[in-house]
This record gives sequence, structure tokens and C-alpha cells, in this order.
Amino acid sequence: MTEKPDPSAFDLTSVDWSVSRYSGGGGNCVRVAVVDGYVLVGDSQNPDRLPHVYTPAEAKAWLLGAKDTDFDFILDL
Repeated sequence: MTEKPDPSAFDLTSVDWSVSRYSGGGGNCVRVAVVDGYVLVGDSQNPDRLPHVYTPAEAKAWLLGAKDTDFDFILDL
């Protein structure tokens, strides 16, 4: 398995981040981008923090699980 790069290895100055339309415009959301074939997930309230780095397979597994209600327990927090 190839080791994922450290988040600090990416040039984040011109990243085109996406946020959910469910965030309400108040910054209450994570932000997501694809850079150099990796999925970056960052904190929209703290944009200076380095993002988490995921492979496409990891991101796909999480997203499909979310769509299939695997993580609905989070909605009750």
C-alpha cells in the first residue's frame, strides 16, 4: 500500500473547495477538494488547519456508507 502524503505537502493556496448546501452558509460544514488524485477534507470554520487526506477508495467507501445510512447516528448528536 502506498503511503498517503502529509497534508503539508499540498499547495492549498489555490484549492477549489466545495461545501455542502446544507451548511446554511454559516461555515458549519466540512469542505472537500480533490488535489493530485487525493480527497482532502478540511474544517470550514478553521480553514488554516491542514486537511485530512484520503484516497479515492477511502472517500468512496465513506460516501457510499453515508448514502446507505451507515452513519445516521451522527444526526442525533
